[in-house]
Amino acid sequence: MFKSLISTTLALTALTLGLPGQAPVQAQSRTIVATAVAAGSFNTLAKALEAADLVKTLEGAGPFTVFAPTDEAFAKLPAGTIEALLQDKQKLAQVLTYHVVPGKVTASQVKPGNIKTVQGQSLNVRAEGGAVTVDNARVIKTDVMASNGVIHVIDSVVLPQ
Repeated sequence: MFKSLISTTLALTALTLGLPGQAPVQAQSRTIVATAVAAGSFNTLAKALEAADLVKTLEGAGPFTVFAPTDEAFAKLPAGTIEALLQDKQKLAQVLTYHVVPGKVTASQVKPGNIKTVQGQSLNVRAEGGAVTVDNARVIKTDVMASNGVIHVIDSVVLPQ
């Protein structure tokens, strides 16, 4: 499945760049998953979504808001954490859905306070000194638009309680 995701993404990237005689496809025509894979810095997230059987969900109509940890964010986890999560599909799904909020919430719509996740618990959003954090993760890029929602890039993996 992951290989087919990469093939699909490469095809979409070729379309986005524009083939001779064709108009380029806008980035917003990609789903959240395809947008994340095309970015190249969410390989661990893509692998985890596949392992948790969440790819189809996040390729669905949505809309969704995803606070997406980068590969570097996953690398900050203690040794063996990623491997253990990949072996425990239920726990992995709980962690991943904790990063997803129902609806399309852009940066201008995010307000300090608690925001309920698909997982059921709430993320704590804070804005201090120009920096926005979600739980203990710093938002490093906002409003990466996708056809079925929006991605906000975070520098750490947030874990449900």
